[in-house]
Amino acid sequence: MLSIQGGAAFAKTLFPQLGAMGTTTLRVSLAAALLMLIFRPRLGALTWKDWQAVIPYGLSLGLMNLAFYLSLTRLPLGLAVTFEFVGPLVLSLLLSRRPLDFAWVALAAVGIVMIAPHGASTAPLDLIGVVLALSAGAMWALYILAGGVVGRRLPGATGVVAGMGIAALVSLPFGLVQAGAGLLHPAALLAGLGVAILSSALPYTLEMYALRALPARVFGVMMSVEPAIAALSGLLFLQERLTLVQWLAVACVIAASAGISLTGVSAHSEPEPIG
Repeated sequence: MLSIQGGAAFAKTLFPQLGAMGTTTLRVSLAAALLMLIFRPRLGALTWKDWQAVIPYGLSLGLMNLAFYLSLTRLPLGLAVTFEFVGPLVLSLLLSRRPLDFAWVALAAVGIVMIAPHGASTAPLDLIGVVLALSAGAMWALYILAGGVVGRRLPGATGVVAGMGIAALVSLPFGLVQAGAGLLHPAALLAGLGVAILSSALPYTLEMYALRALPARVFGVMMSVEPAIAALSGLLFLQERLTLVQWLAVACVIAASAGISLTGVSAHSEPEPIG
C-alpha cells in the first residue's frame, strides 16, 4: 500500500508534463513490459476462450487506471481513493448478502455524505472528480470479478500479464492524444518506469507473497487502511491537506471496509492493481 500510494503521489507530479492520460499510458505500458520480462508467459498458447476471459479483465484494468488518474486532477489523493473504495464495498455487499454488511455499507455512506459538502481546505468538492473516482471504483469491482475468472482459468501470472497488455492497449490512444511524442522523452520514460515499478510491479509481487502467507480475510482487513495511507501520501508528498471532517469520513470508509471484510465475503482478496 505504501508503494502503490507513493507511486500515485509521484505520478501526480507528472501530470503537468504528460497529463493524467499520458501518465496512465506510461505506467500501464511499462508495467506490462516489466511483467512480461519477469514472468515470460506463453501468450501464443492462449485459446480464444482464454482471451474471452482476459479481455474484460484488461479492459476494466485499463479504464480503472484512466478514471482514477483523471480523478486525481480534480481531487486530493486521499479523497479519490476513499471514493474509489465504494466499488469494492458495494461488491462485497452483493457477494455477501449478510444483514450486518448493510450496516457496514451504511457506515461507508455516512462517510461519503460527510465528504460531499466539503473540499480540500476551503475549495468546494469537484463533482466531476467524484464521478471519475466512483467510476474507477466501479471498474475496480469489475476487475475483481473478471480477475477471479482469469485466475481460475489461467495458471500463474499468465492472465495478469495478458490483462496488463490489454490495459496498455486501452490507455495508449488516450495517452498519445494527450502527450504525443512526449511519452518517448527519456526523462518521461525514466519517471514512468519509476511509477510502473512503485504502482504495479513491486506491489503486485509483494501482494502475491502476502496472499500466500495471510488468510484472505486478514488481507482484506489490512487493505482497508489504504484510504488513510493515500491521504498521508497526499499530505507528505503533495501538500494536500484534508479537513477534520474529511479525515473522519475516511475513517468511516476504513471501518466499513474492515468490517465487511471480517463479517462478509471480502472483495479485497484479489490482487490490487491502483490505484
